[in-house]
Amino acid sequence: MRSAGDEGDAARGRYDRSVVPFFPRSRTGLDRDLGRLAHRVAVADQKEDRPMRILIITAGSRGDVAPFTGLGRRLLDAGHQVAVAAHPSFAELLGGCGLEHRIVPGDPRALVRDWARAASREEVQALTRAYADGLAEGVAEAVEGGADLLLTPFGPAPLARTAGEAFGVPVVGTYLVPAFATREFPLPNARSTDAPGPEGNLAAGRDVLKRADGVFAGAVSRLRDRLGLPADTPSAPGDIRPVFHGYSPLVVPRPEDWPPRVDVTGYWWPARPDHWRPPAELADFLQSGPPPVFIGFGSMAAGQGERLSELVAAAVRRAGVRAVVQAGWAGLSGRGDDVLAIGDVPHDWLFPRTAAVVHHAGAGTTGAGLRAGVPAVAVPVMYDQPFWSARLHALGVAPRPVPFDALTAEALGDAITACLAEPSHRRRAAELAHGIAAEDGAAALLAHIGSEDAG
Repeated sequence: MRSAGDEGDAARGRYDRSVVPFFPRSRTGLDRDLGRLAHRVAVADQKEDRPMRILIITAGSRGDVAPFTGLGRRLLDAGHQVAVAAHPSFAELLGGCGLEHRIVPGDPRALVRDWARAASREEVQALTRAYADGLAEGVAEAVEGGADLLLTPFGPAPLARTAGEAFGVPVVGTYLVPAFATREFPLPNARSTDAPGPEGNLAAGRDVLKRADGVFAGAVSRLRDRLGLPADTPSAPGDIRPVFHGYSPLVVPRPEDWPPRVDVTGYWWPARPDHWRPPAELADFLQSGPPPVFIGFGSMAAGQGERLSELVAAAVRRAGVRAVVQAGWAGLSGRGDDVLAIGDVPHDWLFPRTAAVVHHAGAGTTGAGLRAGVPAVAVPVMYDQPFWSARLHALGVAPRPVPFDALTAEALGDAITACLAEPSHRRRAAELAHGIAAEDGAAALLAHIGSEDAG
């Protein structure tokens, strides 16, 4: 779940009870108290021994889940037991990376589709409430399934903190976007402000956090009531400590005015599924000519596949390049001999084989492009994407962003041409890739988990 506080942000697996000890579902009175006591006794006993049972809470699209496959693998390698709470659609991804999957209800793709079909704001609100309540219930059940430590990104953090409080499990923030207001820059998803400068940045960031608090406010209140928790205890993402931000300080340095125990560590790279091999058609296409341009919009633009496929084909012809087009939620298809359509392919394998990457500037795709050392064309749609696209331009690895609502074949073709024609974009991308390669984004979190502080 991204950091935005809009209702759209709410759109963002059952667990094997033979693998993880199950504690009775607490509801009211003595049953709830005994179940919670049993869980806390088990947690206390577990702290005396290693490995720890670590549960990673996620919600949202693939970009919200994939970074935690790599982090989960690092934790497994360190000897811990790792489970990931995620929507049912990620069973194959998590299983392919060797991670236990605890199901949380919800289908963000279907939710976005249903929002688009809703006849009124009230219907949108009802859909959002149902999604949020299902997610809250799933997070609580996942934590009931047994854990010694919870890791949570920014979006579902209020739910993770509530469940952690109920079952006596500490929570660590593992955020993918900047999530503390600062005077140095407006936070992702900031509204336009009439007060630029340090104080304007701070006010804009506080507004982002206030809106984000509202996304799950109702679901948190209902979950607290079900779990027998006091109603007035805060559960905002900003209340969690410590917090580790999983992106490079070379991309966004840690602000000097952030509070203690809030760090920027470096990226957590998605794990490549075991036994993955590139499709033969893709391998042949890459070998048959010069490096292509990658074009993909991730989980954006659902239902716009026909229009975007024609637009992309015209832009590729205008720029005179070859292209690999990722279908994504939009359902992009290949049009022409120089365009190949693909499904999900690990970006760490594909991007270094491209001339440039055209994408929606989601946090994960932005990082993957920087890691590959190739220039970018950013086409931001919403949420945190304008923030990351502005960073790419400021870092010198991309021309000015092309906002999605202004996207035409001419604008995209010209942006691709400008990106490839300016040598400084590729030079700067290579410099950043060299610096990012020297970082170990998981190291600080692993060190914390291995310390007494983690418990």
